[in-house]
Parts: sequence; structure tokens; C-alpha cells
Amino acid sequence: MGILDKFRLDGQVAIVTGASSGLGVAFAKGLAEAGADVVLAARRVDKLKDTAALVEAAGRRALIVQADVAIPEDCHKVAAAAAEFGTVTVLVNNAGVASAVPASRETPEQFRAVIDVNLNGSYWMAQAAASVMKQGGSIVNISSVLGLVTGGIPQAAYSASKAAILGLTRDLAQQWSSRKNIRVNAIAPGYFASEMTDQYPDGYLDAHIGMLPMRRVGDPEELAAAVVFLASPAGGYVTGATLVVDGGAVIA
Repeated sequence: MGILDKFRLDGQVAIVTGASSGLGVAFAKGLAEAGADVVLAARRVDKLKDTAALVEAAGRRALIVQADVAIPEDCHKVAAAAAEFGTVTVLVNNAGVASAVPASRETPEQFRAVIDVNLNGSYWMAQAAASVMKQGGSIVNISSVLGLVTGGIPQAAYSASKAAILGLTRDLAQQWSSRKNIRVNAIAPGYFASEMTDQYPDGYLDAHIGMLPMRRVGDPEELAAAVVFLASPAGGYVTGATLVVDGGAVIA
């Protein structure tokens, strides 16, 4: 097997949550281009149809499953559908929500809503996917650079959830890497165009880009390439790690 062959996922099935928009679309497209059939999960089914078209344009099959990862039963529904679709070896835990509420005013309901999707949902989906990864596989949890550094705007719930994902990643890797042959890693993206960045205050993104060593936002395909690396045999000796893809934000 040549080096480039190690990045292939032919004959495998990948699950991508939060696949209806933003980075989830890029992940699904990238995995399909690497050869995987892709199960697309999100709450907004109408937008999943657009992602499915991109997967099919890459010559792979797509399966749409409506799901809310904050509901454990929905996560098991996704995993069961994926197992019927083929040999499940990849989960990209991408579903997430954000808030920007000052800590002095954030209500318990607002805080819990973010934790329930970003952290709890990642855990429920990892449990469900692991139960159908009969031949082992790879779980890629999408954290954030804001789990490592502050963004300078009030995002306590989001930052806490993304930092917690890093601890969850390490523990699942310790439990499952040898026992289940499932590698578990995290990616901490920096600034990429998404629905979340669209909600930033005017001027915020431009100011932060100016402080980055690379002086630009990331291209979603750059992040998708990192996902393919961790999902594929190319990352076969990587587990429990956090891959920071941030243009140098953590050193700025």
C-alpha cells in the first residue's frame, strides 16, 4: 500500500452528524471523495438533501437520517441505519450549537442547551456508533480552538463544552483503542466560515484574523483533509490526540 492509498476509505461507511450545513458538509464531501459511503444526520432534513447530492456527485452513496444527537434514542437510530447501510468504521461527531450570552445573564436553560448537544450529544453518538463498529474504526470529535483559548467574546457554554470534548476524547481513546480497536481523536478548528461565524459581532472576525500568524480564515477543505487523515489508515497510530487546525490562533 502506497502512502496516498492509506488515505482511502473505500468500501467503508462514515457517519457525519450536523451534516446539513457548514463544516459538516465539507466533512461529508471529503469522506466521500476518499471513497466512503456517508450517513448524513441532522435535524434539518431538507438541507441534508443538498449534502447528499455532493456525496453522490463524488460517486458514493448517501443515506439521510433525521436526528437530534441530544436524544440518545436518535443516536441509536442513526447507528442502526448506518449498520444496515454497510460496514461502519467512521464517526465524525460534528453536530453543535453555540451561544454568546454574558455569563452574568446566561440562564440554566441556555447553558444546558449547548452542553446537551455539544458534549452529551457527542457522547451518546460515540456510544451508539461504537456499538456497530464491529471491525473497529475511528471516531473524530469536533472540538474548537475555543476549548483551548478564549475568543474574547462571552461564550462560556460553548467553550466549556468544547474543552470537555477533549477530556472525553482522551478517556474514550483509553477505553476503546485496544478493547474495541476504535481510535478516538479530536480536531480543534480555528476560524472557518460557518453559521457560527456568521453570528459574530461586526468587525470581530476581521480583528482576530489580523492577529493570526497565517492572516486568513481556514478553507473548509483544509479541515476536511484533517478529518480524512484521522479517519483513515493514514492516522492508524494516532489515538487520544487533539489536532489543532487554527492558522496559529493558539500561539497568537
